[in-house]
Amino acid sequence: MWVFPLVKGMGVGASLIMAIGSQNVFVLSSALRGQHALVIGMVCVLIDVTLIFSGVLGLGALIKEMPVLVNLASYFGALFLFVYGTIAFRRVFSPRSLKATTIKTMSVAAAIGTTAALSLLNPHVYLDTVVLLGSIGGQLPDSQPLWFALGASIASVLWFSTLVAGGKILAPWFKSDSSWQKLDVFVGCTMWIIAAALIYSTL
Repeated sequence: MWVFPLVKGMGVGASLIMAIGSQNVFVLSSALRGQHALVIGMVCVLIDVTLIFSGVLGLGALIKEMPVLVNLASYFGALFLFVYGTIAFRRVFSPRSLKATTIKTMSVAAAIGTTAALSLLNPHVYLDTVVLLGSIGGQLPDSQPLWFALGASIASVLWFSTLVAGGKILAPWFKSDSSWQKLDVFVGCTMWIIAAALIYSTL
């Protein structure tokens, strides 16, 4: 029966993916700024799907046996998040309203690179998608693990599509400098808090 593992995968996957994190904040922020949000969302989905199926197919066990990889990702991820958070706080003092002439354009390559860094340098991505989803889905019998992975992947597609669309819907509310300041304070705080949590988790 494929329906149960598919729905279970969607439910568990959604509960993990929808949590506030650096990846989600970056996607929404990019969508609000009109900076390659669709490309960024697609990269997030591609990374999620790859990690989810890898976990179900057994990669989670390898990560458990090599905790040093998780620690390295934590340190590099914390450094990257701290820098990105600092950039967001700097924007607070020079806000840009939602005008094409004032928004600094990000190249597609920079958007993809930043998305990949925020995703792959965060060890929680591996712990959630590869280890946790992999351990849950990998225990199912017959072909059910693949249906479980497909369900979790569908949850990822729906969530990031929602973030991209949500940014476009909310864009009209970000025509004032104060709105952008509040967004950047939120982005900066989120990045710094997650950075601190990554460092704390390795101590």
